[in-house]
Amino acid sequence: QVQLVESGGGLVQAGGSLRLSCAASGRAFSAFSMYSMGWFRQAPGKEREFVAGIGGSGDSIYYADSVKGRFTISRDNAKNTMYLQMNSLKPEDTAVYYCRRGAGPGIGTISFSEYWGQGTQVTVSS
Repeated sequence: QVQLVESGGGLVQAGGSLRLSCAASGRAFSAFSMYSMGWFRQAPGKEREFVAGIGGSGDSIYYADSVKGRFTISRDNAKNTMYLQMNSLKPEDTAVYYCRRGAGPGIGTISFSEYWGQGTQVTVSS
């Protein structure tokens, strides 16, 4: 089984920063670099939405327009970990943040996998 564990969420004031981590493990989980990874978020009463994605080697990255210029996605394949640096946080960024593993190395495969973490709460106060 593949296990994805998010951490780093919390309560922060508007304008502040947080860094989320997503650690991957599991017996069925071979080379971390073989899989794209993504961050999604779900606010209360809203559908889960894509935030950012990164290819297996880290060379291709894509952001939702709502976070472009404020969030930075990265990964450390030696540590089987993906990160999301969130700066200039806004109250509308409040949500549960989930990581998701892709089905292959390309960013386009992120939506073709059902491997999700359990989520970490991010709350931004105004």
